[in-house]
Amino acid sequence: MSNPDEPVENEFLIGGNERRAIVLVDYDSSWPVCFQDERAKLTMALGTEAIGIEHIGSTAVPGLAAKPIIDVLVTVADIEDEPRYLPALQRAGYVLRVREPGHRMVRTPGLDVHVHIWPDGDPAVTAYLAFRNRLRSTSIHRRSIGGSVSVILIGCAP
Repeated sequence: MSNPDEPVENEFLIGGNERRAIVLVDYDSSWPVCFQDERAKLTMALGTEAIGIEHIGSTAVPGLAAKPIIDVLVTVADIEDEPRYLPALQRAGYVLRVREPGHRMVRTPGLDVHVHIWPDGDPAVTAYLAFRNRLRSTSIHRRSIGGSVSVILIGCAP
């Protein structure tokens, strides 16, 4: 078993591993407003480089308990052409955390917003949006996922 305090060699994770508590909270009706604020910030920073900006993850599903981190999905024409979007995001205050083939993730210094950047048309984009939409449309799925997340988090508690 690995020690979470030891650095992990990972060419994709900028800054190495982090030890952070995983917190699950009840749904907060301010999350959509927080997303809209981030969307405005991203639109201002990226302009037409952002093909799409979507709220994803648990905070995008009304009534679902979640980690209080707003997940945003941004699509761009060419993920590998970082000079077209990454400097603008950094000037807007985001910090690069993940650089892997076909995907980047930047986040706020407060660690309360994660912006996942994918190439437009990538199958992962379709999957994220379909999963979010399915959870939004059916309360039984929200209850099932919410219960599963709680069990997983309880199992991970130190």
